[in-house]
Amino acid sequence: MPKKYLGRPNYLKQLLAYQDSDLVKIVTGIRRCGKSTLMLLMVEELRKQGISEKNIIHMNMESLQYHELMDYMSFYQHIKEGIQSPGKHYLFFDEIQTVTGWEKAIESLRLDHDVDIYITGSNAYFLSSQLSTLLAGRYVEIQMLPLSFKEFLDFHEFESGTSMEERFVRFLQIGGMPVLRQFDFHLPTIYNTLQGIYSTVILQDVLQYNEIGDQSLLQKVVAFLSDSIGSINSPFSIGKVLSSEGEIATGVKGKSGQTVAAKTVDRYISMLENAYIFYGVQRYDIKGKQLLKTLEKHYIVDLGFRNMLLGLRDADRGHALENVVFLELMRRQYRVSIGKVGDQEVDFIAQTPQRKIYIQVAESLLSPDVRERELRPLMSIPDHHEKMVLSMDRSFIESQDGIKIVNLLDFLLDDDTY
Repeated sequence: MPKKYLGRPNYLKQLLAYQDSDLVKIVTGIRRCGKSTLMLLMVEELRKQGISEKNIIHMNMESLQYHELMDYMSFYQHIKEGIQSPGKHYLFFDEIQTVTGWEKAIESLRLDHDVDIYITGSNAYFLSSQLSTLLAGRYVEIQMLPLSFKEFLDFHEFESGTSMEERFVRFLQIGGMPVLRQFDFHLPTIYNTLQGIYSTVILQDVLQYNEIGDQSLLQKVVAFLSDSIGSINSPFSIGKVLSSEGEIATGVKGKSGQTVAAKTVDRYISMLENAYIFYGVQRYDIKGKQLLKTLEKHYIVDLGFRNMLLGLRDADRGHALENVVFLELMRRQYRVSIGKVGDQEVDFIAQTPQRKIYIQVAESLLSPDVRERELRPLMSIPDHHEKMVLSMDRSFIESQDGIKIVNLLDFLLDDDTY
């Protein structure tokens, strides 16, 4: 029997921190990552606080029962009529980007009534410049991701005696989409389910918002980015590869100086980022103290999608681990970039207003050559911020030359310490 849904306490804690503030709470993230369930959990919290059901309005705007509310005026009038009882009303709207001009209705509701507003969306287009202008300084975005490894352990049942390393292998295989917990690690069913989610995202959150002339090329870009997670690339380099394979015409340079192929790839990558399928990470020159405008890395939102698209393989496990660490840093609300120090690369620079950490990720440091290669860039950094290497090793050596040597699973499971 599947376990009872345990919720997402870290995200719920973020919502509760903004409860009753004048800010519109916007939860973003890829479809099926748990946004709607988070809304239900917040509603349940309000009930526990004694809020009357009459003061809670919860609507999923993709439901056909609201098909007549797809413009902002009819949507506003419907909600206005529902605000009848005294006291503050709590408004929850899932996938609100389906309502044309929704931001006008939300701003009017905020101004005209005593309300606390929570909305979700699966495409970054709905955080457009128009919204930013209309709600400037009056909304907070909470970025939601699939399950972390720590959450994954709570959501899934494991056979007695399954080691933590074996559980982590499962995590690398299927990823963290919450819906998969019901399939008891049956890989064919899991990858069919992931295919369905992926197809929905491509159809509703990429194609619906863009005029794409070549859907096949879009899929090629997805495959290329999936295959090269953690590798430095650019629209130009990707366009060049696809051109050499006959997938896209190189064309002449446009006014921007980019080739037609590079401009096309750049546009497709932006679409995929807006649908929260991939995250681009810029490079930062540590010595020059500036962001570099060219060459970045991309990470996929969930390794399960990558394995579904490319098949299971162990050859680039190091990049898969790097992807896991990137997503974990995002969950912990670090601002992440890639470090460049001279001609060397640092996997991640993770920053909050209070903290800065340089991080290298390696499958193992047992080889002297690998150990030297991973430590050298960190030792070249001329400041005294924290430096850390994460690997799958279990070692009695906890630091070297002031650089922490940390087991990756310990890092993932002990988010209060790292």
